[in-house]
Amino acid sequence: MILELTAAACLAAAGGLLRSEYEKRHFVAEEYTVTSKKIRKDRTAVFLSDLHNQEFGPGNRELLQAIGAVRPDLILIGGDMMVAKGAYELEPALHLIKELASRYPVYCGNGNHETRMAAGPQRERYEEYVRELKQAGAVCLSNETAVDGDLAITGIDLEKAYYEKFRPAKLKREDVARLAGRADRERFQILLAHSPLFFDAYRGWGADLTLAGHFHGGTIRLPVLGGVMTPQYQFFLPCCAGDFEEDGKRMIVSRGLGTHSIRIRFNNKPQVVVVRLKS
Repeated sequence: MILELTAAACLAAAGGLLRSEYEKRHFVAEEYTVTSKKIRKDRTAVFLSDLHNQEFGPGNRELLQAIGAVRPDLILIGGDMMVAKGAYELEPALHLIKELASRYPVYCGNGNHETRMAAGPQRERYEEYVRELKQAGAVCLSNETAVDGDLAITGIDLEKAYYEKFRPAKLKREDVARLAGRADRERFQILLAHSPLFFDAYRGWGADLTLAGHFHGGTIRLPVLGGVMTPQYQFFLPCCAGDFEEDGKRMIVSRGLGTHSIRIRFNNKPQVVVVRLKS
């Protein structure tokens, strides 16, 4: 009996790992519609987050083709496009963003991996990374705001304390203003904020739409329970992925495109977020 149970457990584990490997290589594009009186012109935005050097086909050809099929008006990037440890490989992220910037307006926010590079011994490589993106035409938003017609797009660099494991610091709307300045009350305010933990602060600051990632969908997603674990070792958080609304403000949390330390995805395919912005 013990041998039979052990064999069954091994088969289940092997099947789970095979499924995980399949999911990691097969992303999905999923659409959300956001409406506001502040939006005067209907547009389509593609939101990408947490690539972590993942490649879907040579040079991310499959990903570029899928984005092209959506015919976006702009690309929004939520950070963690590389893995900021070990060899600090930047080429997959650079290649993808440069290709996108040659075709569409691109606005890049930072995640904890970019801010870790910027604050550490790899600062020069981070500066070169940003310089290359800007030369390619991408707009890099480090606690800055760019205006695109009726849209105000802000990227906020959350400090290390907000990414601490188990007990991250509490972000308040005053902290968002301290880091990123005032929200634009006239235009439709989009906030690229890598961590979804602080929706109350983001909407209180004035974000009409917050775009986040960071939690990789919870790594393993279970029916009803949702995402199992975040990179900060929080369990079964509802905000691991999905669409949230409160007081007329929205937050869309991407499941991300890649993995790094915990290289598992189960019932949790990588995601390209398509946002239809409508008046």
